[in-house]
Amino acid sequence: MDFVFDRIASGRALKCLAIVDDATHEAVAVIPEHAIGGDHLVRLLDEVCALRGRPSIIRTDNGKEFTGRAMLTWAHRHGIALRLIEPGKPNQNAYIESFNGRLRDECLNEHWFVSLNHARVVIRAWVREYNEERPKKALGGRIDEFAGLLGAHGRTIMPSNSLRKAVGIA
Repeated sequence: MDFVFDRIASGRALKCLAIVDDATHEAVAVIPEHAIGGDHLVRLLDEVCALRGRPSIIRTDNGKEFTGRAMLTWAHRHGIALRLIEPGKPNQNAYIESFNGRLRDECLNEHWFVSLNHARVVIRAWVREYNEERPKKALGGRIDEFAGLLGAHGRTIMPSNSLRKAVGIA
C-alpha cells in the first residue's frame, strides 16, 4: 500500500491510495481523494476489507498515515501485521513502487483532471484495464484463475455506497 500524488486542474492536491496484492499482482484499489488522513485511511481500509476480506499482512513505507495511531490501532484490532520498509529503501516494497510508476506514466501523466470526480472515473477505468486486460507474465497471464486459487473473491462483490463514491462509481 502506498500513496501517489498529483494535482487536478484547479491546483488542488490529488492523493491516491494505491493497494496492490503482491500474490496476484492485482490492483485491489486506487482511491483518489483530495486528502487522506489517518482516520480517513482506516475507514477506506474497512471498506476495502469488507469487499476483499482482511489481509494478514500489509506492507507500507513509513508515512505518517501508515505509522499513526489510527492505523496502528486498526491493524491491532483486526489482527493484521504491519510490515514497514526501511526508510529510503523503496525496493523493499518493489511491486507497489512498480505499480505506482505504471499508474503515473500511463494514467496520471496522460490526463488533465478537471475535478476529483473526473480523476475517479479515469483512474477507475485504468485500474479495470490493468486488472482485466493485461496478462501478468509472472502468473502465466491468468489473474482470475490465480486469485480464485488464493480465495480472492473481490470481483464478485459489489462495493458499499461510500466506497463506490470514493472510486467514482456511485
